[in-house]
Amino acid sequence: MARFEQIDENQEQLIDKVVYINRVAKVVKGGKRFRFSALVVVGDGNGKVGHGLGKAKEVSVSIRKGYESARKAMRDVPIVSGTVPHEIIGEFGSSRVIVKPAPEGTGIIAGNAVRAVMEAAGYRNVVAKTLGSRNHNNVIRATFDALDRLETREYVEAKRGKTLDLGS
Repeated sequence: MARFEQIDENQEQLIDKVVYINRVAKVVKGGKRFRFSALVVVGDGNGKVGHGLGKAKEVSVSIRKGYESARKAMRDVPIVSGTVPHEIIGEFGSSRVIVKPAPEGTGIIAGNAVRAVMEAAGYRNVVAKTLGSRNHNNVIRATFDALDRLETREYVEAKRGKTLDLGS
């Protein structure tokens, strides 16, 4: 049974992006039966982002399931002046994603899967490169690995218990 949520006027609008739709065919006596899986990224454009995979016999249902799964899996990511705080490499399986901060005006220079995550999260200036496997699911999970391991200056100062002098 489907659950419906009441939408308040105060609730923020979520950005959802369908990254990839996969069609799977099962051959049976009467022909082929198709099923679909949809990889969806959802974010609020202000530092919260999540991803989900939905599977169903119809494309629209699989997208809706992926959206609901992604919304439940949303997490906070640090944004510093519209970009990432520092360079980092994320890994998942044999996929690796290098994410680098970029100056204002650069935009998001990244592949399809990484771009969807960055736009949904609210980053405006990022350079990213995918290495190894280009599997969409693994690339997104490698991107989330990178974003989860990002640390802001304030977080590091609090963790060490002192202020950082960067020679400025």
